[in-house]
Amino acid sequence: MNPSDTAGTTAPVPVLQCAVCGVEYDRRRLPDVCPICADERQYLAADRQQHWVDPADYAGAIRVFETEPGLWSIAVEGGPGIDQQAQLIVTEAGNVMVEVPASITERAVEAVRALGPVAAIIASHPHMYGVQSLWSRALDDAPVYVSAADREWLGVVPPSLVSWEGEIELVPGVVASQPGGHFPGSCVVHWPGRDGAGVLLTGDTIGVNPDGETLAFMRSYPNRIPLSAGVVLRIADHVERYAFERIYGNFGGAIRSEGKARLRSSAIRHAAWARGDFDHLTGPG
Repeated sequence: MNPSDTAGTTAPVPVLQCAVCGVEYDRRRLPDVCPICADERQYLAADRQQHWVDPADYAGAIRVFETEPGLWSIAVEGGPGIDQQAQLIVTEAGNVMVEVPASITERAVEAVRALGPVAAIIASHPHMYGVQSLWSRALDDAPVYVSAADREWLGVVPPSLVSWEGEIELVPGVVASQPGGHFPGSCVVHWPGRDGAGVLLTGDTIGVNPDGETLAFMRSYPNRIPLSAGVVLRIADHVERYAFERIYGNFGGAIRSEGKARLRSSAIRHAAWARGDFDHLTGPG
């Protein structure tokens, strides 16, 4: 999709993307290097050069499929970025896009539109901004919610930007809050689910491990920088205000049952290792 072809009442910002992280930037004011990739939580291209791509050049597919009743996934095949998987919460009061794909196509927009009007777009943290201004414009200028603490990382300021902090109800029953950690404004989104058991969408604020049973808490996932014991326990305390059985991450991972208990036990395990409680298991000093 060409940015100039999207719907809206204001002139679109001409956008390019960082080829590595997929985050959008105003092509009229490109930095020498993507600040998100230059940060210790991400990484630069292997040749240490900055590469930009045009979202209009994306020629792959974007799948929109149901993950559970009322929750849909938006998965990009190929293209720039780190292959995050967005989710769409479908409610009678309007839908909420959590995380933003790093690509956009007419067909994907049509599939999202077919599920109902989008009332809010929210990324858990800057790595997930994707092409959020393009998605917003294509979805009737849907509001884009960005944590105030992380606003400095925006490469494009969406016209419909909503800066927020603390806790906010995006639509009735869907609440975002900011436990921080990975980024100062890192957030989670809670939704009761169609069955009322509770769903937590965590992004990288709390990472779902490959075993599908435990969770991780990191400043950087690709560069293996852990958070401290104190911060991890603070995050766990924060999210325990919500009732949830299931947890979905931003790369297709999921905890399908006992989510709240598994989160607490994972936080306790991380904190214990970070404190050195298990140093005796690591071999001679």
